[in-house]
Amino acid sequence: MATFTGTIQHNDLEGGFLELKTDSGDVYRLEGASPAPGARVRVEGEVSHGGFGIHMSGPSLKVTRVQAVDG
Repeated sequence: MATFTGTIQHNDLEGGFLELKTDSGDVYRLEGASPAPGARVRVEGEVSHGGFGIHMSGPSLKVTRVQAVDG
């Protein structure tokens, strides 16, 4: 299980999806959560570096918990 803090952003590529841009600059495609774009959050989940998907983005993050954090 991994924990990241960052900002949610919407990516319009391939029909659109949500990403987490972490404070360290890494980007993860979110699976299993739909926080509002622009929200500052702490996300817990499992990173999947392998696999194949229609979204041409960074690794996916299978979310188990999302918590809002102060800006």
